[in-house]
Amino acid sequence: MKSMYILPLDDPQATLEVVGGKGSSLAKLVNAGFPVPDGYHITTNAYRRFVSQNELQPFISQVLETVDPTNPSTLEEASTAIAEKFCAATIPGEVTRALMKAYSRLPGINPPVAVRSSATAEDLPEASFAGQQETYLNIRDDLQLLDAVRKCWASLWTARAIGYRSELGIQPDKVALAVIVQVLVDAESAGIMFTANPLNGQRNQILISASWGLGEAVVGGRVTADTLTVDKSSGQVISRETGEKLIQTVSTQNGTADVSIPAPLQKAPVLSDERASELARLGQQIEETYQMHMDIEWALAGDQFAILQARPITALPAPEPPAPTEWKLPDGAYSAMRNNIVELMTDPLTPFFRTFGLHAVNTSMHNLLSSFFGNTKIMPDDLIISVNEYAYYNGSVRFGPMMKIIFSTRQILKRMFTGAVERWTEEGRPEYLRTVQDWRTREWKELPARHLLKAARQLTMAAIDAYGSLVSGVIPAAWISEALFTFIYKFLKRQDDPAAPTYLMGFDSLPIRAEKELFDLSQWAKENIGLSAYLSDTPSLEIVSHLENGFPGTAFDRDVWHEWQNRFEVYLNNFGHTIYNLDFSNPVPADDPTPIIEALKLFISGKGTNPYTRQAKAVKRREVAVASMRSRLKGRRLALFNKYLERAQRYAPLREDGIADVGLSYPLLRQMLRELGRRFVSAGMIEIADDIFWLQEDEVEEAIKRLDMGETLGDLTDRIPQRKATWNAAKRVSPPMMLPQIKVLGFDLMKLKSGRDRKRSEDILKGVAASPGSVTAPACVMHGPGDFNKMKTGDVLVASLTTPAWTPLFTRASAVVTDIGGPLSHGSIVAREYGIPAVLGTKAATTSIIDGQLITVDGSAGIVHLAVDRENED
Repeated sequence: MKSMYILPLDDPQATLEVVGGKGSSLAKLVNAGFPVPDGYHITTNAYRRFVSQNELQPFISQVLETVDPTNPSTLEEASTAIAEKFCAATIPGEVTRALMKAYSRLPGINPPVAVRSSATAEDLPEASFAGQQETYLNIRDDLQLLDAVRKCWASLWTARAIGYRSELGIQPDKVALAVIVQVLVDAESAGIMFTANPLNGQRNQILISASWGLGEAVVGGRVTADTLTVDKSSGQVISRETGEKLIQTVSTQNGTADVSIPAPLQKAPVLSDERASELARLGQQIEETYQMHMDIEWALAGDQFAILQARPITALPAPEPPAPTEWKLPDGAYSAMRNNIVELMTDPLTPFFRTFGLHAVNTSMHNLLSSFFGNTKIMPDDLIISVNEYAYYNGSVRFGPMMKIIFSTRQILKRMFTGAVERWTEEGRPEYLRTVQDWRTREWKELPARHLLKAARQLTMAAIDAYGSLVSGVIPAAWISEALFTFIYKFLKRQDDPAAPTYLMGFDSLPIRAEKELFDLSQWAKENIGLSAYLSDTPSLEIVSHLENGFPGTAFDRDVWHEWQNRFEVYLNNFGHTIYNLDFSNPVPADDPTPIIEALKLFISGKGTNPYTRQAKAVKRREVAVASMRSRLKGRRLALFNKYLERAQRYAPLREDGIADVGLSYPLLRQMLRELGRRFVSAGMIEIADDIFWLQEDEVEEAIKRLDMGETLGDLTDRIPQRKATWNAAKRVSPPMMLPQIKVLGFDLMKLKSGRDRKRSEDILKGVAASPGSVTAPACVMHGPGDFNKMKTGDVLVASLTTPAWTPLFTRASAVVTDIGGPLSHGSIVAREYGIPAVLGTKAATTSIIDGQLITVDGSAGIVHLAVDRENED
């Protein structure tokens, strides 16, 4: 069987140059005695003979000259042209004979095999190339085998492989491709194993993904696999997340297919603890053989594990430090709370925002409060402090000034309501907008770095100044006026009258206007069949890439595409500034419009609710309710109703508009900071532009000083991974709502307010009854915009907090549950507009609810019932 074109799997000549990265790794595994399925290598000599006889290399070089690596459409066009040429080419006779002879020597008649690509520039410690080439499963005869080999050879030139090699500077004439043919493992289950935890960087943990059937559904990300974390030293499973596995890849008569998993197995664990421990030991042995952390594909048939592939882990984060357990206040602070502006900083703060950003926040807020109270000595200098990377409102006010505030409450409230609307509409917002528009018109990219940082500071302070004009007027006015109306209404209403929020629904706030414009855009797109099909069928991330890089070359003309681009750009200019988090390291929709595209798709499919219809119904309910009350009430009762209703209706829409506009400067601010980051990258200080957010203010200022003087910058790349690891460790905990923690016999009394009630017959989360109704549905726990693509229509949206930027998700949600918030927060208002239940302010939703868990949200009672598997409880 041994020839220049074929080698046994364990042959000593099976080197990287001859059998590619995957092939040389399998040879090493076989020779080390690991359970690798039987098979053979088709060497790179066969590929080169095929390319040479068909004179393909000159054609490849010519096609690649037209490729722009930053333009996906040129990569796709080149790949298609090369693939067509490969498919039309003839495999040389001597290669064909060698392939068929090797196949005939495998056990059985026409045995099913897996045919895998193995390039000479893949599975290396510095570049994995994972998923760049193709694999074909359940190949059953000579003709299928030859066809699969030809397709594997062509897959060396997929668009993603061309682009990836270009990014790494690998010359196209230096690569070749081998093919591995192995007996197909008829797997009952399969998956991936990492011998170090790629999520938290812990080298003493093994992470296993497992699902039913062949491993392709797991590798391709088409199934929510089980995830098990195993301790290396003990072999014990230390955590387990059992996914809802809806499909599996199975062998068929003509290859493979994805089929539905039987209902009893969908939520059943794939591997027992014993099996997981056995697999982990195998992974540990492979790691010891390679002397490096490994990414391993495995399969289980009967009682036997098989190793299908092993490659080095190329991107392992720094090990995370332990999650914080002690919450000590900084010197000089005796009290701190997670409230007020801190509610817009739910996550740990990134280093640049914690230093540079908070400096701007504190300066702006101190100026505001000092002028509002008429005394610069009342509030501490640092109103916002950080503890374990989390922001806290510093409540360390001295006794004397606090008494002055208490005795001046009436005057303070009077100032708050006097000109509350004008403080935002005529002062705060116009001044904020002028600052943003002024910088938009300047050639700021040409500025020296120090001026660019100064501009970023000005835009940050402008955002906080604007927030200050809201929080000192419209927001408290809206909160107080709605609370007063609700209180008065209780004494005026009859039993069958609608709830108080009915009188405040249907107004044209910015989030509602954004949804209507997105709906209009979807209806326009539906008028063009080609565009509508493209938007419906193309992954959102790919659509975003096409929007940035050019025409996708699909079944509609360029004029339609340019019109779509222009309309979407207008939409982002109008509404892309809404923020998820005050920390400017987080993208805004203008940076990453993927969630907006998802909502657009829903409207195109006809599954989304028409916002015009929904708003019209809300307006009608409101008008009917108002008319009914006014026709029934008389005298002083009617005057009270009209007085408090007018105030509540005046402030409620302005609150939503104002919160949505807090981020007006953020798209430009982030562009400026990333421009600084690009300059640091060019100077060798950091690896990517976004790493600037992981630097501290003093580091950035020192770098800017050196940059503007033409001096060499220091390399800070080694600091970034550890700071990200510290951030991730902090993200794993829920910060106390108040500091210091009050403990009795070691128990934190604040946990009594965590919202969790374990005395009931089932687990319950208690919160604020923010929007009535009851729904039972799977929970989608989201920690930020990076999780938005997880959400399916009908899921319960579970988050720490929602801001106007989250509004597109409400179209898909069946209910809303949050850690933070109340009856007057954004989540409750939008939930009522959409007519879905909401329970807010549970304090523990994102830590108590498991992603995918079936829960019942009772928005009328303010209770969330959690389904519990009693067998797995401690």
